[in-house]
Amino acid sequence: MDLDARPRTYHEISRDKRPSLGEALVPLAGMVLFLSAGMIWLGMDPQMPLLWGIAFAGIWGRYYFEYTWSDLYEGIVRSMVTGMQAIFILFVIYMLIASWIDSGTIPTLMYYGLEFLSPQIFLPFAAVLSAVVAFSVGSSWTTAGTLGVAMIGIGSGLGIPEPMTAGAVLSGAYTGDKNSPLSETTNLAAAVTNTELMDHIRAMRPGTLIAFAISLALFVVLGLDASGTIPSGQVTEIQHALAGSYAISPTSLLPLVLTFALAFYGFPALPSLGAGIFAGVGISISLQGVGFAAAWKNVHFGTGPETGVDLTNELLASGGLAGSIWVISIVVSALALGGILQKTGVLAALAYHIGQTVSSVAGLTAGTAAGTITMNFLAAEQYMAIVVPGMTLQNIYDEYNLESRNLSRAIEAAGTTTSAFVPWGSGGVFMASALGVPVIEYAPYYFFGMISPLVLLLMGVTGWRITYKDGGEQETATKRETAKPTTD
Repeated sequence: MDLDARPRTYHEISRDKRPSLGEALVPLAGMVLFLSAGMIWLGMDPQMPLLWGIAFAGIWGRYYFEYTWSDLYEGIVRSMVTGMQAIFILFVIYMLIASWIDSGTIPTLMYYGLEFLSPQIFLPFAAVLSAVVAFSVGSSWTTAGTLGVAMIGIGSGLGIPEPMTAGAVLSGAYTGDKNSPLSETTNLAAAVTNTELMDHIRAMRPGTLIAFAISLALFVVLGLDASGTIPSGQVTEIQHALAGSYAISPTSLLPLVLTFALAFYGFPALPSLGAGIFAGVGISISLQGVGFAAAWKNVHFGTGPETGVDLTNELLASGGLAGSIWVISIVVSALALGGILQKTGVLAALAYHIGQTVSSVAGLTAGTAAGTITMNFLAAEQYMAIVVPGMTLQNIYDEYNLESRNLSRAIEAAGTTTSAFVPWGSGGVFMASALGVPVIEYAPYYFFGMISPLVLLLMGVTGWRITYKDGGEQETATKRETAKPTTD
């Protein structure tokens, strides 16, 4: 079996097999219906609705498009090849997080971060600290559900409205998440677009930092009216709990320094992250006094420290290798569904019709952003908002001679960051529940989520950081216009 994962173009599909736009939309409509019914109406996790979508797409492909079951299975295998690196990295990431908690790396970051708290800079501080923690753990959800809860309480003592604090936490959390090689969505966006992980991160970094800088400036302005006193007891309680359970020392930051040094010097993601795990276990044994077998058991099954403070316990709880299955099952399901849609020509047909509506790289960038945001609202799941546009639009970016990093950047800048705006989506439901602030209330203050797609659109219009396969970074408007895909 040929396992080349490159998606077929519309013109590579025989005329008798090419789906019309209406035919292509049927399995996508089914997927949206199943996800909506399962997650919104029935309150289910996305795995089973995704399974329904896979079954429906498979039946549609077998009996309407008349592909054999072997053909459909081949499509699934091809898609799995595309996402295999992301799956491996997700396994490693969950082990790494557990290792860094056990070694005191993450507790030390939290302890020192709280040292710099002051009323005048609370909102920008909350955003920066959230970004640092999310970058370290690779999860905006973990950051918001733990550190974010603490920040909401502290902000209330300063007289800062909870929606403002929630907006600052989310702005920082998604900034750190997008820039972290440990992030699930970052790895997924790179995987489904066949982009090397660090290339994807480097492509996102300039636009992300601009959006975050503008967000920080806005939080500084909002913070000028803050009043009150810091509830020092709450901060001290957290710090004492951390210091009582871990040896807080700069030495515990060595696993973090080693991992990102390797990554920044060009080492691939898997060996860089793997080195971080072994370094974390080494620090756990040498600095924290954890036994050899116990340290590796924590990497396998996760951490559940008992510091005496519930908030700190929640902050430092992790699932380890065993806890990765929930997320990986979503990724595998999404890749399987994408493989069927790709094999049956659904994605190629959608890409072709989208291509007819754009005439420039600026239009393609805007169309990618709009499609990704729309998928967030329709599918109510940020993973699908990454997978479907990522697989659907690859051919169009190829026809414009654009490097895949342009696509991976676009789907994450517009997809991951806007998931928290969807009240019925997994991102909005989780953030509202964890922070205790309804989506409609924190949305006006979640500046980063609004600014990130706007910066992306500006990059498309100006050509800044738009990279081409021939090595060019900024092409003329004429070249972008003449690169429009050909039609029948």
